[in-house]
Amino acid sequence: MQNKNNGYPSSLSAWTTVAILMVAYVLSFIDRQILNLLVEPIRRDLVISDTQMSLLMGLSFALFYTVCGIPLGRMADTRSRRGLIAIGVLFWSAATAACGMARLYWQFLLCRIGVGVGEAALSPAAYSLIADSFPQERRATAISVYSMGVYLGSGIAFLLGGLVIKFASAQGDVVLPLLGHVRPWQLIFLALGAAGLLFTLLMLAVNEPRRRGIGAGVAVPLVEVGRYLRSNRRTVLCHNFGFAGLSFAGYGSAAWIPTFFIRTHGWEAGQVGVVYGSLVAVFGCLGIVFGGRLADWMAKRGRRDANMRVGLIAAIGALPLVVLFPLLNDATWAMVLMAPTVFCLSMPFGVAPAAIQEIMPNSMRGQASAIYLFIITLIGLGLGPTAVALFTDYVFGDDAALRYSLLIVTSVAVISSVALLWAGLKPYRESLQRLQQWGVTTSEEPLMGQAQPS
Repeated sequence: MQNKNNGYPSSLSAWTTVAILMVAYVLSFIDRQILNLLVEPIRRDLVISDTQMSLLMGLSFALFYTVCGIPLGRMADTRSRRGLIAIGVLFWSAATAACGMARLYWQFLLCRIGVGVGEAALSPAAYSLIADSFPQERRATAISVYSMGVYLGSGIAFLLGGLVIKFASAQGDVVLPLLGHVRPWQLIFLALGAAGLLFTLLMLAVNEPRRRGIGAGVAVPLVEVGRYLRSNRRTVLCHNFGFAGLSFAGYGSAAWIPTFFIRTHGWEAGQVGVVYGSLVAVFGCLGIVFGGRLADWMAKRGRRDANMRVGLIAAIGALPLVVLFPLLNDATWAMVLMAPTVFCLSMPFGVAPAAIQEIMPNSMRGQASAIYLFIITLIGLGLGPTAVALFTDYVFGDDAALRYSLLIVTSVAVISSVALLWAGLKPYRESLQRLQQWGVTTSEEPLMGQAQPS
């Protein structure tokens, strides 16, 4: 059903698409983040170090997520986005279930790679679907609501992890048909895989909207995509690496905060999971939606760089918080400070992909989104948790020094983001103007020998 005024899908249809895609994102982040609270039981059963555990939490997933994301992003620009997402969900759900059957470290590593490959299909296609479902003045809010899945999924992952640990202490192993004895942490991977497989039926309710905007319907060769990105390189570099710094701080801290409260403050893992998981779910969602609403509000009042500016505001707000929380000796106050920290670090991750949609022709959005995800995921999820672990294992050589590893890694990352996002404001405004010029050029001349749509 189309809105007669502007040709976009009706509000009901558009928000149904966002809701379903958000559920997919929630599932993906539960699968991605559940390891963060299961560090100790998995380390014990697989007999591995913090650094090896960090590879499972980050790099093994992120490396293949990012590499596969670029060709899948190009497919999102030319193929059925709904179908691409459904196949991705099936693949990563099967890989998640396989994690629950892993008995050796290398088996777990391969399964985590499979999760990364499947999840790479989701966000480039989802961003493109949402951008074609909402007009520009509502787009940042819509993408922010979709991106709430990051924090709902992460929060639920911590909550589930906490409940599993409590269950383990009360019940011990479970015996399943065919699989035999299953540890509680393995059971949760099997259950998550089954939930993902069932979810794919919901994708039938997603309508594929008509592609719209500058460049819609134009088949753009890879060389032209590269040329356009190079012409906007200052914007792309400042945007991607600026938001990657916040991703680095967010993933690096989130991966180790549960362990930080266990080692430094003596909390039980189940207690950390329930309390921290609730904070992440509530304040992460509030932060990311507030960021989107703030960007749309600023844009309506003439701030053409609103999406980038909100990222800068978030980075400045997060800086004193990431410096302070690791140094507090009172566990309760340290956890209280998690609320504004999560709020500030979550604010940018709806406006960041919205900014990509604003500066790119329609036919390049999926590919540009995949490059953005490549950088923030490889740096954030791939390197963030490992950087903290390397400081703990090799700089301090002491598990009890985790608080100082968190302090150093997160504060340096946020400072770099402030500098890059500040430097990117002017180039971003120039890129918005360059897009209009590109639209005029392509409407007058066939692009690289391609026939123009009638």
